[in-house]
Amino acid sequence: MKNLVEELQWRGLVHDIMPGTEEQLSKEMTATYIGFDPTSDSLHIGSLVPIILLVHLKNFGHKPIALVGGATGMIGDPSGKSDERNLLDEVTLAKNVAGIKSVLSRFLDFNSNETNAPVLVNNYDWMKTFSFIDFAREVGKRITVNYMMAKDSVKKRIAGEGEGMSFTEFTYQLIQGYDFYHLHKEYNCLLQMGGSDQWGNITTGTELVRRMNVGVDAKAYAMTCPLITKADGSKFGKSEGGNVWLTADKTSVYKFYQFWLNTTDADAEKYIKIFTFLEAATIEALIAEHHEAPHLRILQKKLAEEITIFVHSKEELEKAIQASNILFGNSTAEDLKQLDEATFLEVFDGVPQAEIAKADLENGLDIISVLNEKTGFFKSNGEARRALTANSISVNREKIKEDFVLTANDLINNQFVLLQSGKKNYFVIRMV
Repeated sequence: MKNLVEELQWRGLVHDIMPGTEEQLSKEMTATYIGFDPTSDSLHIGSLVPIILLVHLKNFGHKPIALVGGATGMIGDPSGKSDERNLLDEVTLAKNVAGIKSVLSRFLDFNSNETNAPVLVNNYDWMKTFSFIDFAREVGKRITVNYMMAKDSVKKRIAGEGEGMSFTEFTYQLIQGYDFYHLHKEYNCLLQMGGSDQWGNITTGTELVRRMNVGVDAKAYAMTCPLITKADGSKFGKSEGGNVWLTADKTSVYKFYQFWLNTTDADAEKYIKIFTFLEAATIEALIAEHHEAPHLRILQKKLAEEITIFVHSKEELEKAIQASNILFGNSTAEDLKQLDEATFLEVFDGVPQAEIAKADLENGLDIISVLNEKTGFFKSNGEARRALTANSISVNREKIKEDFVLTANDLINNQFVLLQSGKKNYFVIRMV
């Protein structure tokens, strides 16, 4: 087996690792699981690292198991949280589980017939028939309260301000631990991976595997990756509009692409190792090239390109690049007309807008009235005329003169017109 741990270490993807883990992964195909909390019906880029870890496992010949926490999602993981989470109802939870399964299926082929074919499981399937009394006897008996209290996720909540920690959340690490035992028994799963905030829960699982396999030399290992942060210490994964999601209905491909394109030099150098599958020599060459001409943003462009293809597709990447060129490059009216409504509005998000009745276009509108009284883009007819005489006005990226008449043929998506004065002053007309 190729050395997976060595690969993950140079990429900056190893935080804690239990002794013996590297040897196990180097020895044979190892079933390994990572859990995903169904707090939403999609996943955002905070989940990209565990997804990438599962893909690395598969690429290195191991068997990845993706667990969607239909049962643990009913309780809420206290790790890294300062307050009790609101409990989700079953309908919402079922919708979220289905959504997450759909996202994960884009990265891993759960229908594959290969020996190390990925597996997708939901812990609700084995927890739903587990009675409280049976759980208390079979699982609760194996782990002491002292052991559970020593975990950082518990200590921080009990010592911190607020209302403390409910018994419900206190049991979370036992249920997650039992997941490891169940997967160990059913799939010979020997390793659990996750973020560094999961170390306490994961090691409880390894302990439970050992204690519930009485008289057997049961092996169980743990490995975590660092929680990704920005170079300035701020939280990774958020843009001005909130989370950056992995599904286009929540975050458009254009905005997704722009998020990575806008990373700082320091972050791009770190992220290109974490979020792409490019080889070390390729990455080192890109970093060296970037240092020679940082203004060309070579690293950011390659990062945005690789990750957009991975999450969406090459076709979607090309559309995102086209949309970016419309705002920052030499695009034409035809390029504009190829944008769908959602992407058009996102490309020109924050640009001033005005509405004009579509009926007004029947006989055409002279450009002076459009620039002044109809939109307020210019304060007076005289100001509009001076701009036109100076050849600084464009309609849908094409320069126009004072005799220009706006008609329905000029509409983008039968709805919009893009006005431009000079290089950077944009104005959007929406027809109603």
